Amino acid sequence: IVYRNTARENDLICVSGNLGAAYMGLQLLEREKVVFKENPNAQPDFSGYEYILERQLKPEARMDIIQLLKEKGIKPTAMMDVSDGLSSELLHISKESNVGCRIYEDRIPIDYQTAAMAEQFNMNLVTAALNGGEDYELLFTVPLTDHDKVSEMKGVKVIGHITRPELGNYLVGRDGGEVELKAQGWNSLNE
Repeated sequence: IVYRNTARENDLICVSGNLGAAYMGLQLLEREKVVFKENPNAQPDFSGYEYILERQLKPEARMDIIQLLKEKGIKPTAMMDVSDGLSSELLHISKESNVGCRIYEDRIPIDYQTAAMAEQFNMNLVTAALNGGEDYELLFTVPLTDHDKVSEMKGVKVIGHITRPELGNYLVGRDGGEVELKAQGWNSLNE
């Protein structure tokens, strides 16, 4: 059992799979719904976007990653699934563990179909990945000493690190600028 209130300074922040696909799948479904309302004879066009539709319609828990962590002898210091968006989940871990974080824009894993759909909708891809939610990937932290082991894991990416709480929670852009993370994803508790 791993909780979300046990992340420690200098831990690595890791995520499984890729982010933003479920959200972009929802955007595609919403677009086709509007088309159908305007013309009930219209057939939806989902070609080339099957992956993002599947991510929205048939999410799967990442038990394979849990098993892989066990096989590699890696015990995360904190963990939760990405259901409300990466930003929201990172802020939960930070608040409950009394830490800060830095994640890096160029390390956020994003699938090609997600990027293509975001471009069609003229949406900011990183915003979709940070705030979309419903990806049900795993967000977890591991001790720095597990860097080599976790870096070798297929389907897992190190996206940042845990800092002291007074340093806050930030996304470091490709240009080195920092943007404070905000919880903009869906929140069932209306916090």
